[in-house]
Amino acid sequence: MKDKIVSTKKRILLTGASGTVGFETLKHLLKVPNYEITVFDIKTPRSVKKLMPFKDRVEIVYGDISNYSAVEKVSQDKDIALHLAAIIPPMADIDPELAYRINVQGTENLIRALEEHSPQCYLLFSSSISVYGDRLSNPKISVNDPLRPSAGDRYGETKVLCEKAILGSKLSWSIFRLAAIMGNHKISKLMFHMPLDTPMEICTPEDTGRAFANAIVFQGQLRYQIFNLGGGEDCVISYRSFLTKMFDVFGLGDANFPEKAFAEKNFHCGIMFDGNRLDEIIHFRQQNLTDYFENVNQKVDPIQKKITFLFKKLIKRWLLSQSEPYQAYRRGNQLAMAHFFNNNESEIIGFS
Repeated sequence: MKDKIVSTKKRILLTGASGTVGFETLKHLLKVPNYEITVFDIKTPRSVKKLMPFKDRVEIVYGDISNYSAVEKVSQDKDIALHLAAIIPPMADIDPELAYRINVQGTENLIRALEEHSPQCYLLFSSSISVYGDRLSNPKISVNDPLRPSAGDRYGETKVLCEKAILGSKLSWSIFRLAAIMGNHKISKLMFHMPLDTPMEICTPEDTGRAFANAIVFQGQLRYQIFNLGGGEDCVISYRSFLTKMFDVFGLGDANFPEKAFAEKNFHCGIMFDGNRLDEIIHFRQQNLTDYFENVNQKVDPIQKKITFLFKKLIKRWLLSQSEPYQAYRRGNQLAMAHFFNNNESEIIGFS
């Protein structure tokens, strides 16, 4: 189904445009004539490089969203605010104070500024499946389920606080709780935090960006509601299968790590049981798992893949050294083991 975006004169504020979802959202917004777009983002070499091609088509303002005066400047006379700026994992775990400052205080600043300078503005916020916490035993997720971020999940905690602030605001709003958005993710120690048997529903960055852009047209049907956003049944896969496919694409061979390399609990992800509800309104789904893996494969340099294959064993040994569950188990760290594992009696499995 083609994008259902119409050409309507609207003044739009987009935060976090250099991020994975924000960048795709910006590209979708630019397809619509007569949108006056203001982009607000933190100034880094990466954000400047990514946004430079659009400098003649949108207003680009750099600033810190935790600074109220900076937010106030870009919140004048706005019709729509798409709030996608956030500190995400693993950085949110590494620096939880930064995550709180940007995610929570930044959201509070934006609400305050819009209430004062654009009281009729419609605020669309990007939340996360992480607010539901560990759903390994009950993976079918509904928006009415309780919000219980996993222990130690600072990112999920900040999203709960952001949602609370939005629900208490004077603005009209909608909240999209995003499934696993698989985009330009780098391999990190976070990969070992998800239990291998976790059912995942992903959504591609392109479809997610389309959802935020399309929502502008359908805001009358979305206002004052919370939605789960995922790719649908064609985008569901187990984490074990996902890793297997990704390792093959990058030339790493089998994902043959010891089971104790991966946590057994206290993460998130699952299946958006009521996710079709959003797609039935804004018609954003156009891609599936096959599209995702084909896109990833096209981005992998064949020469780099061959080099990776030659050194795959060394690379995987280094990756294993980054596994916090595995290190906790090997060192007998009872506190960490209680966080990551259901049963601490299992034997360590050798690495092949």
